[in-house]
Amino acid sequence: MSHRNARLTVFGRRLLVDRVRSGRPVAHVAAEMGISRPTAHKWMSRWRAEGDAGLHDRPSRPHTAPHRTPAGLEASVCRLRSERKLGPARIGPALGLPASTVHRILTRHGLNRLARLDRPTGLPIRRY
Repeated sequence: MSHRNARLTVFGRRLLVDRVRSGRPVAHVAAEMGISRPTAHKWMSRWRAEGDAGLHDRPSRPHTAPHRTPAGLEASVCRLRSERKLGPARIGPALGLPASTVHRILTRHGLNRLARLDRPTGLPIRRY
């Protein structure tokens, strides 16, 4: 998300594209807009490849997570937490995982706080 005084918002990028398309050199347009030539070329190449959609901000989150814990192992962590009410320090060695990884899995599934689990059933409590 751009801040108020950002050099290039979506509208500024559109202005950059319009000025370059009118026949002006990219270096001149970049200089008058106060940005570097490589940045101007980057936005121009994105516009050429994707059109107006290429001028919007992109998320910095990775597209894939190649080293993510397998789904079966995550299910085992969640099952041990729900059935036995064990913490990450006890689940980790039982499954061969670091406690930090177990905690991250429990947080992802909303099981990181025992107070949020129903004691008899081990299911997450939905109050609202």
